[in-house]
Amino acid sequence: LCPMRWVKSPPRSLCPALQLVMSPSHAESLLTIPWLSSLVNAVGTHVPTKGFLVGADEPTARWNPPRCGVPDLPVFPDGQNGRNRQKRFVLSGGRWDKTDLTYKIIRFPWQLVKAKVRRTIEEALKVWSDVTPLTFTEVQEGRADIVIDFTRYWHGDNLPFDGPGGILAHAFFPKTHREGDVHFDYDETWTIGNNLGTDLLQVAAHEFGHVLGLQHTAVSKSLMSPFYIFRYPLSLSEDDKQGIQYLYGKPRLDPDPTPPQPAELPQPDLETNEITNVESVQPDACDTAFDAASTIRGELFFFKSRYVWRLRAGKLQDGYPALASRHWQGIPSSVDATFEDPLGNIWFFQDSQYWIYDGERRVSGPTPLVELGLPASPVQAALVWGAEKNKIYIFGGGNYWRFNPHTRQVDNIYPRTMADWRGVPQEIDAAFQDEFGFAYFLRGRDYWKFDPVQVKVLEGYPRQISQDFFSCTPSSNSFR
Repeated sequence: LCPMRWVKSPPRSLCPALQLVMSPSHAESLLTIPWLSSLVNAVGTHVPTKGFLVGADEPTARWNPPRCGVPDLPVFPDGQNGRNRQKRFVLSGGRWDKTDLTYKIIRFPWQLVKAKVRRTIEEALKVWSDVTPLTFTEVQEGRADIVIDFTRYWHGDNLPFDGPGGILAHAFFPKTHREGDVHFDYDETWTIGNNLGTDLLQVAAHEFGHVLGLQHTAVSKSLMSPFYIFRYPLSLSEDDKQGIQYLYGKPRLDPDPTPPQPAELPQPDLETNEITNVESVQPDACDTAFDAASTIRGELFFFKSRYVWRLRAGKLQDGYPALASRHWQGIPSSVDATFEDPLGNIWFFQDSQYWIYDGERRVSGPTPLVELGLPASPVQAALVWGAEKNKIYIFGGGNYWRFNPHTRQVDNIYPRTMADWRGVPQEIDAAFQDEFGFAYFLRGRDYWKFDPVQVKVLEGYPRQISQDFFSCTPSSNSFR
């Protein structure tokens, strides 16, 4: 059947799935399906729908606010629809037979960092799980109940996207042939938390309502209203809440609530970058041998003890050093090595264990290093390498391993020698690659710059980290 679609301008066809040549008897049989009946009537009789004037013979066809492209269900006088109600939630006729659902994101919009998209999708689903027994778990491999994709034009469901503007997204109801599919137009200007483009959070939350079984409602300020209006904070109206609870019920009560925990000492404010007096003196970048360094989300991070420095376009950002836990809650107290893999996951190593974060959210860890095929001895550095950033090398004990983040295994349990990296010291503290493809190896307060073409360290190295990355004067770091 026809899925729900958000539009910003009049669609060329309100529902391509209904552009079939139907006999009168076939059309009459379709009218027995309540929501489809109204759809056929709206399309077939050129009845204007809210926000649009429909029909090729309408010279004044125009749109008012952005909205979902499927026509609204007609509003009957009291009693005419047999249920004597108006301005109530509307159901598609289907629901999921389970409450624990999985979801998977196939492709991402180009304007947004994957971690932010994942957090936004999680937040959009949480709107519904907060008021129901539903749970949503992201999976990255195998089958999933809800499949989310950012795609373009014709993409396999006979409901093509139309480039910027127009149709924004569409979704399929439960119990239909493509239940769980949610498609977003890749060519839209997707944003998060502002009205400079199309807000992903609001569109996603609306489409997830359809995926769970809700139709459009006539209540104007409801999330399931057909009209797209940018407003924050995002929340469900009472109408939305009643509709989803009619399908799935209210949240389960915890039969054994966790007893209140004793008050803890104040923790650093994760939003304001406040640093409590955990250590008497913060490390000075001009006089520090760093524990780890990595390029994460296009920015360069240096780690020392529990602190982190953040450089963007070569400039140290205001408010740093900061506690690393400001960005990654639950991160170990010190980091031996870190890297961001091609999927956007951030790996941290300490001693004989590792942790994985999706953006700022921990997804696993601590996990023993031996599960990766590595010895239990500490990792000293990790390097994402190559033009496609698809090669990952892990260093330790004067050796290195090639690592596959997809299989989460080293290619060979037997390491190679550091002699392959000509000019790089046998023991290193950290490593990272810059945007031009050069690799940097850190030991103590010095670094070596490695040329990927000549496959050796450039002339004139080592140089001081403090001087070249933190603009410290040579005299402030003269004692070595």
